Amino acid sequence: MIAAGSSGSGKTTITCGLLKAFKNRGLKTVSFKCGPDYIDPMFHKTILDTPSKNLDTFFTDEATVCQLMSETAYGSDISVIEGVMGYYDGAGIKTYTASSYELANATGTPVIFIVNARGMGISIIPYIKGFLEYKKNSGIKGIILNETSEMVYNTLKPVIEKEFNITVAGFLPKMPGCHFESRHLGLVTPDGITDIKEKIENISIKIEQCIDIDKIISIAGTAPDIEIQPSPITPVCSYGKVRIGIAMDEAFCFYYEDNLKLLEKLGAKLIYFSPLHDNTLPPDINGCILGGGYPELYLDGLSSNTSMLKSINHTFTTLQMPYIAECGGFLYLHENMEDTNHHNYKLAGVIHADAIYKGHLQHFGYINLSPADNTTRKKHEIKAHEFHYYDSTDNGSCFIAQKPFRDTSWNCIHQNGQGFAGFPHLYFYSNPGYARRFVQKCLDYSLLRKDS
Repeated sequence: MIAAGSSGSGKTTITCGLLKAFKNRGLKTVSFKCGPDYIDPMFHKTILDTPSKNLDTFFTDEATVCQLMSETAYGSDISVIEGVMGYYDGAGIKTYTASSYELANATGTPVIFIVNARGMGISIIPYIKGFLEYKKNSGIKGIILNETSEMVYNTLKPVIEKEFNITVAGFLPKMPGCHFESRHLGLVTPDGITDIKEKIENISIKIEQCIDIDKIISIAGTAPDIEIQPSPITPVCSYGKVRIGIAMDEAFCFYYEDNLKLLEKLGAKLIYFSPLHDNTLPPDINGCILGGGYPELYLDGLSSNTSMLKSINHTFTTLQMPYIAECGGFLYLHENMEDTNHHNYKLAGVIHADAIYKGHLQHFGYINLSPADNTTRKKHEIKAHEFHYYDSTDNGSCFIAQKPFRDTSWNCIHQNGQGFAGFPHLYFYSNPGYARRFVQKCLDYSLLRKDS
């Protein structure tokens, strides 16, 4: 795991550079992101040309986390987990639940701790000491100094190693032009960065020069085996009998990879399409998922693609196809949506409401979702995540969102017989019954359409 004391310490830069360096060495490499972030895994995928997955100890228990990690890591040479926020920072200000530390501890993953050493001298010693000793089983096995010079590194390395008996595996100097830009939801997606692959290649070259990669591989080799149980997932139908359309383009690209894989395990064939560029929904699909993303950046194209808007409205409202719409996908189903300058655009009109840009976070972080109907609440509770600067004139009222570790809740979600739409991003493995019921609804829909 690549972890650090705070956000902005260089975790993503060093993770991406290491992934590329491992790949350049011919190592079969897989990657993960600690926590609910959708964008960092897209950077990993850009480097490895294979999907990166999320591991999250709030969403699932330790056994499921280990199961999901092992399924992906099986047969690889090395696995890399990018940490989240500060190493001990979790789902609440006063807890390390869902922190990088908790994930590393649950999976037995050794940690390389990134220290942004810019402007630091001997003060680096108490800084490192705090993270090493806050928990006896900190899991930290190595140190990398970021944004420092070779001279400072050569001076501090022996001091740190003598003080703590820990490997200092290298450093990375400040690299102008190689940072990744941000926007309000976090990093710009990889497609939005000019010369992204060239930047990552340059970082990997510098990492080969300044970091002892063989030591990092050696530290990774100390990870213990993970004991897992056979997967309890059984398919709803034979593979391909259900076909689910997945919106995937510049505007809609925020998905948990394991959500998609679970749908496939249940028998669904995923058919990718673009609400931005395609004219209609794919033919012969039995269900549809509109994920999150940055629709606010592409409102002109989305609104002018009237054939797609009509296709979705007719299919969802008249034909009653099962669908899930999350965050950006939920906004797309509104009658109107503002851009960030408060100009209005007509959209699909499935949700009879307007989407309004607020300019600041409306809801942020983990939530527990449960039906507003008390009789089914416990059985149908599912964990989710929200992060949005938009609000709706009608957020729905079929579910209650409860913040963990806080006495804060609100109503949300539009749900009818076949549709589920709202701001929360669901994590299916926190309650696989949601995915199972959705695939079953899609199967029922396909049989109904055939009969009609």
